Amino acid sequence: MGVWSRLSAVLLVCLCALSMHAQRLPRGVTPQHYALTITPDLANARFTGTERIDVVLDRPARAITLNAAEIEFGSVHAQSSAFRAESLPASVSLDPAKEQATLVFERELPAGPAELDISYGGKLNDKLRGFYLSKTKARSYGVTQFESTDARRAFPCFDEPALKATFELSLVLDSADTAISNTLARSDVANSATGKHTVTFTATPRMSTYLLAWVVGDFACSQGKSDGVPIRVCATPDKVGLTKFALASAKWDLHFFNRYFGIRYPLPKLDLVAVPDFDSGAMENFGCVIFRESELLANEKDGTLPSRKDVTTTVAHEIAHQWFGDLVTPAWWDDLWLSEGFATWMETKAAALQHPKWRFEEDAALDLDHAMQDDASAGTRAIHSRAETPVQIDAMFDEIAYDKAGAVIGMVEHWLGEETFRRGVQQYLRAHLYSSASSGDFWSTQSRVSGLPVDGMMRSFVEQPGVPLVQISGVGTAAPVRQTRFVNGEHTARPEAWMIPVCFKSVGCRVLAPGATTLDIPNASGAGAFANAGQKGYFRTDYAPNLLSDLFADAETALTPPERIGLLGDRWALMLAGRAPVGQVLDLALAMKRDPTPPVLEEALLRLATVASTMATGEDRERLQVILRRELTPVYVAMGGPSKHEGYDHAEIREALFEALGKAGDPMVLAEANQIAGQLLAGEKPSDPNLGDAAVALAAPHGDEAMYDRVLHVVERTSDPDLKDTAQRVLTRFQNPALVSRTLEYSLSSEVRSQDSPMLLALMLEHPEMQDQAWDFVRGRWDEVLRKAPPGSGGRIIAAVGSFCSVRQRESVAGFFAAHPVEGTERILRRSLQQIDDCMRLRSTEQPLLREWLDAHS
Repeated sequence: MGVWSRLSAVLLVCLCALSMHAQRLPRGVTPQHYALTITPDLANARFTGTERIDVVLDRPARAITLNAAEIEFGSVHAQSSAFRAESLPASVSLDPAKEQATLVFERELPAGPAELDISYGGKLNDKLRGFYLSKTKARSYGVTQFESTDARRAFPCFDEPALKATFELSLVLDSADTAISNTLARSDVANSATGKHTVTFTATPRMSTYLLAWVVGDFACSQGKSDGVPIRVCATPDKVGLTKFALASAKWDLHFFNRYFGIRYPLPKLDLVAVPDFDSGAMENFGCVIFRESELLANEKDGTLPSRKDVTTTVAHEIAHQWFGDLVTPAWWDDLWLSEGFATWMETKAAALQHPKWRFEEDAALDLDHAMQDDASAGTRAIHSRAETPVQIDAMFDEIAYDKAGAVIGMVEHWLGEETFRRGVQQYLRAHLYSSASSGDFWSTQSRVSGLPVDGMMRSFVEQPGVPLVQISGVGTAAPVRQTRFVNGEHTARPEAWMIPVCFKSVGCRVLAPGATTLDIPNASGAGAFANAGQKGYFRTDYAPNLLSDLFADAETALTPPERIGLLGDRWALMLAGRAPVGQVLDLALAMKRDPTPPVLEEALLRLATVASTMATGEDRERLQVILRRELTPVYVAMGGPSKHEGYDHAEIREALFEALGKAGDPMVLAEANQIAGQLLAGEKPSDPNLGDAAVALAAPHGDEAMYDRVLHVVERTSDPDLKDTAQRVLTRFQNPALVSRTLEYSLSSEVRSQDSPMLLALMLEHPEMQDQAWDFVRGRWDEVLRKAPPGSGGRIIAAVGSFCSVRQRESVAGFFAAHPVEGTERILRRSLQQIDDCMRLRSTEQPLLREWLDAHS
């Protein structure tokens, strides 16, 4: 799945081994080919289907069990060469809890080939899974989303990733409708008697059930070609004008991946389709990738850079999957991390090469830091974790499978070297084409190709939870070092130990083995002692005071932007864990106030704003804001005003300082923000267009009803998915209680797509100024919240309450979810409660230190 599947991720829950194994299909029946004919009835939200499944039985059997959920069975028959022309009927026994159907035949089927013929029907649901209905004001569309265990909602099947087969699909459609699927259409035959036409697609390669896909409607497409492969980017007709940027990205990506993997894209075409309703960010169906609109559609000329960057990485992620995930598939969902982690790492690699000036390397450093922040919880899971039931499998789609796994893969590449790593990737793919493999297959291949102990290193990071902390007490040929597990707010020793490639700027990589107490770090001084060169390693670093002071002195001139992000991120994490004083973080962040790289400056300003909004209270916050205005105003003034040919970096830095000063209460900045926001929302050209987003963000918290209505008007009228998403987020920033109530009601209304409802509620729960009001609303309307949102979205709400920071709020959260448990979110609830505890502890321990720093700087 794509990048924004992180939005909808829920987390792992441990169930007993007996129930875990109960939902696997019995072995002994292997599917070979599916022939499907499906007739959707979009007007009545129904569909009917017939299918033929060619299977091979390992041994004689009277019963065959396959997966089916919310399927209404008609007739079921089997044929075998042993029966000649005879068709053997079957009765169907359903087990809804296991999402299985057992076909029981009148007599035993012999071992060997057999054919299952099934007729069935089902409902086009509104839950954004299986075969579902997606709606616009103009019409309805039929869309599929089968990952991870929802192909069984569209047709009875052997719905496990290792049970690959070929698929031949026919769709019987209304005359005005078209369809897109994994392969090219082989025929399109009209039926004058019924007014319908049947589109039949060529057979797919061998693939897993969850990679089959189709969409039905009146999609319009832009077209191109790369390396001889036709590429289309499709959307509803009103948005086809926003498809050209993604088409250019897809053409670049396909050519790049053909060369990188050394295997040509295996299908005769590639379609990328934006649909109105989609729970994830995107889904890598083989040859027919389906996207949420905001992840594929962008204005080629006038779209914001963040929007275009998001489309670039999402398209790269999904096209990388065509090889790593589709061509070769993890044998089971416990190895999902390899597919998603690889695509997450590869999206940045490809995007950075495609757009070298767009600072994707700094984005990767920020993603690495955020992954380690999440992974520092005491209750985090290992990358490779057990998952058997649909709930447990869905819970694997989390930040560990995407961000941590991607960071660990990037660390391995940095250690081995790009070409060595690439040869390992190519050998792994060639060995398992159109088949399934395990993560062990991947890292053993990398070990063989590189001659280095990749298997041992990967095992240490994949099979145990958490983040390593590398403590460096000196330099030299036997420099004293120590590794422990880094856990927020916890200083007790834990048993985990890693094989860590520690790469110094001055001397290259050294492998820190479990139990080792020294490393060879000769001739390292100042920035040369920085232990995470390129900011590629998945570990936190703590330095002796003398080394740290030298690093601080050299940071601006000798560390790269990603390394500066890493240095600040490590000090922030150590402060959150009670291992570094808040004043040290404030000093480092303020030292970066003139950093010429926008992401570095933005991260420093974010840390300053976070201390002001969450740790400082009352008079301390006012004193800190005075210091921030004093420190930042001269830097902002020196940037000058807007110019006709202002470079992006200059404009982004100016906007970041403008927003930081506004948050710090600068009256002139706030007045200008109100003016620019008013001009924008009135449809006028703003006096400083490059400050538009920041101005609206600063004006909205104190905005009145008239301003709110203008923002809502933008939400309702725009056809640009990025602008609509941005405007919806602005609605969550208004702090007037009456307007907060309007936004809360709006989040559950029919005007909001179900995929967006949890996001709006979560944003409001995360704002300290309105979280109590939002929490009261969520608790009082909990049943409606769950009905409105797609399945699994409860975890997004539970994650958001981790931003609370009081005993009263903690007790309320714990009590509510004890009475209203959400299946599959036990671990995320524990983490949210731990985050609340950490916040309260941090305020208690750091506020006196903050006061000392304020006294010294006032």
